[in-house]
Amino acid sequence: MTVHETAVPTDPTGGRPVVPSRSRHRPLGLGEISLGPGFWRERQEANASATLQHCEDWMERLGWLANFDRVAEGTTGPDRPGWCFSDSEVYKLLEALSWEYGRSGRPDADEAVRRITERVGRAQDGDGYLNTCYGHAGRPPRYGDFETGHELYCTGHLLQAAVARVRTTGPDALVEIARRAADHVCDTFGAGGTEALCGHPEIEVGLVELGRALGEERYVEQARLFLDRRGHGTLREDRVPLGGAYFQDDVPVRAAHAWRGHAVRALYLSAAAVDLAAEREDRELLTAVERQWEHSVARRTYLTGGMGSRHQDEGFGEDWELPADRAYCESCAGVASVMVSWRLYLSTGDVRYADLMERTFFNVVATAPSADGRAFFYANPLHQRVTAGAPDPGTVSPRAEGGVRAPWFDVSCCPTNLARTFATWHAYAASVGDGGLTLLQYATARITADLGGGRVLGVEVETDYPGDGLVTVRVTDPPPGAAALRLRVPSWARGAVLEEGGRRRPVPPGVAVVEREFSGGEEVRLRLPVQPRFTWPDHRVDAVRGCAAVERGPLVYCAESIDLPAGVDLDDVLVDPSAAPVDRGGRVLVRATAGPSRTAGRDWPYGEATGRGGAGDPFDLTLSPYHQWAERGPTTMRVWLPADRG
Repeated sequence: MTVHETAVPTDPTGGRPVVPSRSRHRPLGLGEISLGPGFWRERQEANASATLQHCEDWMERLGWLANFDRVAEGTTGPDRPGWCFSDSEVYKLLEALSWEYGRSGRPDADEAVRRITERVGRAQDGDGYLNTCYGHAGRPPRYGDFETGHELYCTGHLLQAAVARVRTTGPDALVEIARRAADHVCDTFGAGGTEALCGHPEIEVGLVELGRALGEERYVEQARLFLDRRGHGTLREDRVPLGGAYFQDDVPVRAAHAWRGHAVRALYLSAAAVDLAAEREDRELLTAVERQWEHSVARRTYLTGGMGSRHQDEGFGEDWELPADRAYCESCAGVASVMVSWRLYLSTGDVRYADLMERTFFNVVATAPSADGRAFFYANPLHQRVTAGAPDPGTVSPRAEGGVRAPWFDVSCCPTNLARTFATWHAYAASVGDGGLTLLQYATARITADLGGGRVLGVEVETDYPGDGLVTVRVTDPPPGAAALRLRVPSWARGAVLEEGGRRRPVPPGVAVVEREFSGGEEVRLRLPVQPRFTWPDHRVDAVRGCAAVERGPLVYCAESIDLPAGVDLDDVLVDPSAAPVDRGGRVLVRATAGPSRTAGRDWPYGEATGRGGAGDPFDLTLSPYHQWAERGPTTMRVWLPADRG
């Protein structure tokens, strides 16, 4: 398999979140694909109509936007509200608004970008430096705390906001602000300048993508410098006494075998590494990230696709350290995981990366926001032992973890990260490469894909996925000559069937390919087996040994106490794996019992095995999609259920 086979010209109006200069597959632009009714468009509409304004309102209320006004007015002081990285949330909101305007053309999104950009721009210093926490009267000096100051992290998100703007609207005031900020970073930290790096990776991915968007090789080179400086113990561990791994400053990126430390930092860094590998045709660097992905997905990733098992550092644990009740699985880590896997897919064409994206989309990204788009999970555990109190819609949550979605957090990185992801979800649904169009994520959609050489392939996709496994692809605009239509068959979809040209054939997990000359109006159908199934953990995952989970298609399911019979505690429930789970209109029934523990005595949680004597009568336990948990109110919850094997 050859990497970097196709040169991809930068299209400033294409609206693609990621545009490698060279890659095996080309991402579709926002104008090449539009979603129809279904799971993901519902979430995009909630994001557009509620989440974006919700985020702006909270940042206005808490003074995070006013921080820019105070810098412009010269009224800064020690009473600045928000964490040192609150500027980054403003920039992620600008990015989300820009992508939303590119997706839907909503005038209010464009108006919001212009309104917020004006306030941001007034706070920029003459040399391009832009930060409301440092470098002004009554505030700490610039660049005095690379470990926890987040100055370059914030700048990275500013650059990504500008990328969204230039690719959806064209150069404007926001893009000029970002260009001046990027020039300042290069002048300060480039060759011959300050040899430092930021404790939270992000500037790297922002520099590469802005360099691509504006054709500025200088920005790409600065990202390379930052990447190569990391892993040599530059950052001071005494600032955050969790070790160099917390910052990914213990081992160079090229030498690491697994993701470690703070999960979001590790994944943002890896996304930048793949970007650099694509720009510089650096096979060694790409291989390093592939190796880290393989090891970490196989041993350090939750069933939901969630990443990060430790609360103390929001980070990865050791191999097989995947406790369900203490899972951190930060929503931002889910977004960052998608960022890495998407870039790896574009470079290699390997659909296992799209498989993980699907799992993460449905079970982390879709889980985090409430249905109305105005409350969010920060952490996403797989087991909630205690029913949480109902959230106060007017109160900031001081804790990342909790059993209910909160309207806002003291550290509110997740709402804006989710907002920019929902606004661009359909851009991850398909790609062009290997001689045709590849469908990667399934949703009702209309696609008009430029195959290159003046050839266009237009299709309509109809599906109720994940509710139903039938995906119908109707050719509306066939290109001249032969072309390839490629459909991803998920790794769980054993027994999938492809129907085309009056023929049916089984297709294994991977990619189902139809390559020939197409006619307008003809259909290709993929039937995916979405019946519910039991899933078992590797025996080395000690925390859930002896438990089973239930999945249906790409969805992970969970049990909630709200669905239990009266008098039954969720901690006492055991499922019967000899009885197959049954589909009930999107929910699933499993056979279960409840009774005393397997150990003797109630005053000590250990003892001799006593079997299941005294277990209650079997009953049908209703399971719901994990992404819906706590939507009906506070509840206890389990994904992994102890299995009664007699």
